Amino acid sequence: MFQKILIANRGEIAIRIIRACKDMDIKSVAVYSTADKDALHVKYADEAYCIGPPPSAESYLKYANITTVADIANVDAIHPGAGFLAEDAQFAEICEAHQIKFIGPSISDLNTMGDKVRALETVAKAGLKLVPGSQSRKRKKDKNATVETVEEAAKLADKIGYPVGIKATAGGGGRGIRIANNRPSLFNLFHTAKAESEAAFGNADVYIEKWIEEARHIEVQVLGDMHGNVVHFGERECSIQRKQQKLLEEAPAASIPPKLRNEICKAAVKAAKSIGYSNAGTIEFVVDKAENFYFLEMNTRIQVEHTITESITGVDLIKEQIRLATGEELGYNQSDIHINGHAIECRINAEDPANQFMPSPGLITDYQPPGGIGIRVDGYAYTGYTVPPHYDSLIAKLIAIGRDREETIARLKRALTEFKIDGIKTTIPLHLNILNDERFLNRNIFTNFLKT
Repeated sequence: MFQKILIANRGEIAIRIIRACKDMDIKSVAVYSTADKDALHVKYADEAYCIGPPPSAESYLKYANITTVADIANVDAIHPGAGFLAEDAQFAEICEAHQIKFIGPSISDLNTMGDKVRALETVAKAGLKLVPGSQSRKRKKDKNATVETVEEAAKLADKIGYPVGIKATAGGGGRGIRIANNRPSLFNLFHTAKAESEAAFGNADVYIEKWIEEARHIEVQVLGDMHGNVVHFGERECSIQRKQQKLLEEAPAASIPPKLRNEICKAAVKAAKSIGYSNAGTIEFVVDKAENFYFLEMNTRIQVEHTITESITGVDLIKEQIRLATGEELGYNQSDIHINGHAIECRINAEDPANQFMPSPGLITDYQPPGGIGIRVDGYAYTGYTVPPHYDSLIAKLIAIGRDREETIARLKRALTEFKIDGIKTTIPLHLNILNDERFLNRNIFTNFLKT
């Protein structure tokens, strides 16, 4: 087992990993930008080192700064958390060169599943269905599914029908997507999408696919070891979104029947096994109104919403990540994993829902998280903390667990009314509105649930 782990991340996920390390009697090393010098993950870790100024490109994304700290602190492994360098194959290679274990999938898996087009082509060979588009059509062997010109994109869109999604091959987490509803909007958005993809991911390649309206976003948590064993931990409903960014997730999924649930989970394991995947990963699907499901992408990291899977399975996924990174076998099979109860997570963001979700960084004058049976809060804020403007707006995750969906919703409503965060605006009022919406209560959940 590792003796010391560096966490190459910040915020609630860094604290989550530090806690897992403490549970396993492993020393933890935090890194932070100057904007995060007063952050909780800095206080909680056994050691902490500054790695640069506030911009991510000069701190949390700076390979040399992180590996220098790793060498100075003499760590065995680096956990990248969620976001930043979590799916960066080049960073994993650098860790390997420094003889430091990257806690995540293999470099090969990162390369294969990190490129969205390669991932689509890989799972298609394994028999999974793809959304109609450039990635699902029959192509010459010397060509891939990327679309090079707007004329090619328009020709394909005319064939599969509008609306269509223009997606970055290197994208993920809802980023790098533009929706074209007709030919003129496609011509307007195509070059914008390529330029934004280049700026955000260093890769301008895009592909085109049919945009499924009234879709349900279902994802499956998988774990694999280095010995070919893969299991799933059930599925999560992630259909409540704003601009392809998840806001509320629940497990098990509320909008699909048991038969479809079983088929989706089996398909996820099949996809992971097709590449010999190891460590934690999430297979994402879109489900249409006719209950057809299609592979979307694979996230080769721990997800923000891993908390609700932990809540209904009793498995600490971060500890499993660390254990599997040492080369241990899973030590259990699918029949050993049981789903108990229901869990829902609300992402508490420093944003103003009443003002077009404007970011709301600043000083928190009073912070009082909720408690009680069935409530979990993963956060990093406190009274007197200043939320910096430089990073993701997520400041806390509120998770409720109950015997069934109804009990979980009741607990979540109570917890949201208890949650006090003064000095900044948050998404707490929005979540209360969602939980009181008849469509949500009746399980009529789609990705366009929120029109804003």
